[in-house]
Amino acid sequence: MNRFIENYQNQEFDLIVIGGGITGATVAYEAASRGLSVALLEKSDFASATSSATSKMIHGGLRYLSTFEFALVRESLKERRVLMNIAPNFVHPAPFIFSVYKKDKVSNFQMKIGMLLYELFSFDKNKLWDKSRKMPNHKSISPEKVIELVPNALKKGLIGGQLYYDCSSHSPERLTLAFIKSAVKYGAQLANYTEVKDFIMEKGRKWKTVKGVKVIDKLNNVLLDVKGKMVINCAGPWADILLGKAREKYEDEVLRRSEGIHFITKKLVEKYTFSGATLSGKHFFLVPYRNRTLIGTTDKEYIGKPDDYKVTRQAITELLEEVNQSFGEKEKIAYNEIDFAYGGLRPLVEDQTEDVYHSSRKYEITGEKKNGIAGLITVEGGKFTTSRMLAEKAINKAIRILRMPKNKSISKNNYIYGSEIKNFKEFVKEKQSQYADFKPEHIEFLCKSYGTEIDKLFDLMSENPDLKIVLNDDGENLAQVVFAIRYEMAKTLSDILMRRTGLGQLGHPGKETLEKIAQTAAAELNWDKDKINEEITLTEQLLQVPQE
Repeated sequence: MNRFIENYQNQEFDLIVIGGGITGATVAYEAASRGLSVALLEKSDFASATSSATSKMIHGGLRYLSTFEFALVRESLKERRVLMNIAPNFVHPAPFIFSVYKKDKVSNFQMKIGMLLYELFSFDKNKLWDKSRKMPNHKSISPEKVIELVPNALKKGLIGGQLYYDCSSHSPERLTLAFIKSAVKYGAQLANYTEVKDFIMEKGRKWKTVKGVKVIDKLNNVLLDVKGKMVINCAGPWADILLGKAREKYEDEVLRRSEGIHFITKKLVEKYTFSGATLSGKHFFLVPYRNRTLIGTTDKEYIGKPDDYKVTRQAITELLEEVNQSFGEKEKIAYNEIDFAYGGLRPLVEDQTEDVYHSSRKYEITGEKKNGIAGLITVEGGKFTTSRMLAEKAINKAIRILRMPKNKSISKNNYIYGSEIKNFKEFVKEKQSQYADFKPEHIEFLCKSYGTEIDKLFDLMSENPDLKIVLNDDGENLAQVVFAIRYEMAKTLSDILMRRTGLGQLGHPGKETLEKIAQTAAAELNWDKDKINEEITLTEQLLQVPQE
């Protein structure tokens, strides 16, 4: 993968995709795999905003049943199965326990009905390419069984629970990257740290037509025009700001944004993700994550510019208090036990509800001719799980408008790049045997992260044994730092720690480890001492749990 923007020769693309999150990644892949020439532009790093601020799940959206969004639930469950097929190293069946208490607004009977519906909508869940990954049916469990499986659950008022299966997402950041690599495989060109500043417009009698975009290559501080027959705006929380540039109405139709935060703390749950309702009726999850617990999420309207967004102590405290009210028989979570916190903004297309928690997670694909603009499509809303289907529909629309050959979508029937694995368990066993000098659990983690690219990673270690140095309990190592830079377009220390690897996703990895990573990156990226110190400082700021 190389940043095409540094060698751009003024060619015209069929499609320019703005935004390198999961929506832009799947749209670029869908378009390139159907024969379109594609350029993808991301103003920061791939998956650096909303797509990295998830609960690390691929799920059907059980709570959307309460708002009667049956079509969304069915589509989500269908796409969950598709992702299990095409991305077997990233998406894995995982057991969930949804608790029911006397205080809850949803009764035990309603939960049972909801689970029956959820099961009905996922009738084809086990039509999987890998037959070893079948998902069991749900079952109701007693209060005693809930406590047996999750000993720290509150006992008072506990009626029972529902044990069911959804999916975990090993690394949303690397899953997004795998879709981007899939796009590159089919000829897409891309560039991170390339910001769209404006649109190139051609004025006609009836409307203006978008002919490309004006961008700045932020790494080289170069301004240039990129030509395209059509532009798809996949900028997520920034979508309305981009539309404002096209419409030349900068205060028009502001997108509604919802803040979602999570934090990492000590191990509180073992095998089962524990879910329940807070006193205010909102859902929370405690997710087993890398020998710790991931807790989330909030759903609170964010007012302000998306560029100014950051996680605050107040937001963390609000989530912490709600979780402590509804979980923790033996011990509560203290603020100083939080190792890392992260957050992001969800773009919402529905504005008819007072509380964004009850806003729909549906998506919209709109053209701009109603505003006098041709050659521009905007994709808004949606969720990680349904991103592939959203992309398929968006490219169907683009192909119709461009009058291009109606090649059928191949994305649901083909493995994404690096995930060409017929039986994941057997694949792990094979690699554990092949790399027997390494701990089996470390190989399994790397298999999940790299899939079939794992051999390429170990080739780097063979070339340079110093890269075998293990940096954390999951077996992540210095070879991954080199891999991220040489093959995955990582340009900053935070790119490496937060999105190409999980080295920073549990909090600060330690001063010595951070310096080792920075020194290894510096050798690849030709950083001097001042640049190394700058990168370490910026990364440490990202890793710090807010204190105010």
